[in-house]
This record gives sequence, C-alpha cells and structure tokens, in this order.
Amino acid sequence: MPESPEVQALVEFLDVRTLGRVVTAVDLLEFRAVKTRARPLADVVGARVVAVQRFGKHVDVAFDDVHLVVSLGRHGWVRWTEPGEEPAPGPPVLASLTFDDGALMEFTDAGGWVSLGLSIVGAPTEVAAIAGLGPDPVDPAFTRERFVGALGGRRKQIKAILQEQESLAGIGNAYSDEALHAAKVSPVAHASTLSDEDTDRLYAATTSTVRDAIAARRGIPIDRLKESKVAAMRVHGRGGEPCPVCGGTIRDFRFGGTQAQYCPTCQTAGVLLPS
Repeated sequence: MPESPEVQALVEFLDVRTLGRVVTAVDLLEFRAVKTRARPLADVVGARVVAVQRFGKHVDVAFDDVHLVVSLGRHGWVRWTEPGEEPAPGPPVLASLTFDDGALMEFTDAGGWVSLGLSIVGAPTEVAAIAGLGPDPVDPAFTRERFVGALGGRRKQIKAILQEQESLAGIGNAYSDEALHAAKVSPVAHASTLSDEDTDRLYAATTSTVRDAIAARRGIPIDRLKESKVAAMRVHGRGGEPCPVCGGTIRDFRFGGTQAQYCPTCQTAGVLLPS
C-alpha cells in the first residue's frame, strides 16, 4: 500500500507536469472506481489543473472549481504518459484523463478487487477519509504534544494507532514497523503503557522515518517508487534476516490481517509475538 512518502513523491511529480494543463477527455473503464455517483468523472472535462496536493495517503488534483481526489487504496497508482509516447505496460487501467497537449494520466489498480477510488468534489474535505484525518508527521507544526494527543493514552496497541488515519495521517504497515524498530518500542505495547522516554523516542522516530523517506523518494521515477521503498526497508519485509542494529533475527508476526516485522531483541525483550 502506498504511504505518505511515496504519495508525496507522486504528488510532486504530477504537480510539475499537470499544472496549467486542461482535461479534454476522460475514459472510465471501471465504474466502481468512481465514488461520487452525483458527480461523474466527466465533470473535470474542460477544467484546468491549478495544483496537485497530498492529504495523508490521498492525492488531490485541484482544478479551477472542482477537485479530483484519488484514494490509492491497497494497490492503486497513477501512470503518466507524455504527449507522443506510448503508454507503458502495467497493471489494469481503471480510468484516465487526456490533456489538451495529448498527455495522459491513467489510474491503475494491481489488486484482485478495486481498491482505488476517484471522488469528484467541490473541496477535498467532502471526502470523509480526508475530513477525518489526524495530524500529519510531515507537517512542521507536528509537535510532541500533538503526537501525545494522537496517542491519547489509550489501551490500544501502538502499531494500530500509528496506522490509524484518524490518529496520524499517512503511515501504514511498512513505516510503522520502521518507526517502532527505530524507537525500540514493541508494536503490541499499549499507548497507555509508554513511558515519557518511550514517547520521546517514538515521536522522534516517527517524524524522522517519514520525513527522511520523503527526501529519499524525491525525484525517483514514479514507476520505481515501490521498488525504492522496498529496498530502503530495514525491518519491514525482512523476516528471517539479521537486524541491522543488534544482529538478531527479524521476526514476522500477524497484525490486523496482514504480516508485519519486528526485532525481538530490540523491541520485545526477547518475547516472540504470534506469527
């Protein structure tokens, strides 16, 4: 699933290329991708792009008086083709926009079910998932106090809170694993049990993990962002490999219907989590 570093790189790529271009045609191949039944994708025809922005894991293509919000879901992505080029092969295309100079923006989904969503709205906050977003660790105004407020001292596993978009925007399975490992905090520890020192380390690790990843992804071609993310992971997806900090074995564990990773030596005092 794309998380804020990859989505930010995508947004910056699209913002440079689409600014000022006018949509001349749309093609909807999968009607289930459009989530706003009262406003069809055709509403963006004739509209000029004024900005492309990120809200958590969502892309907002802003036109003069309408917004196209792209919720990438688990397997969604965007493919860009310059005028005169042939579209590259890839995952199935669910919808596309053609611009006045022939450039093509395609919305793809590689999953077995439609996870990508397109919403045509007057403002991004009309999309419930954006209206409910918590603070973003990338925001310069994201302080330790806001982080503590997001955790809320709850009796809830800290990894779940880090991935909960209503608590913190933009973080998913991969970067929560990375931040928790960097902070030496167990993924299944409850927020209510964290000491001030634990909280300090986790706040620093969360902000640095996401911000450093954004800097690292910047400028990478958008069709290579996923492989770049995978290659940069120190713990996530590295089950069975040595921990880069202590040399112990990174372990897999089941979390929320998916698989995550942690280091027992660094994070759980040697306790193995259910796999």
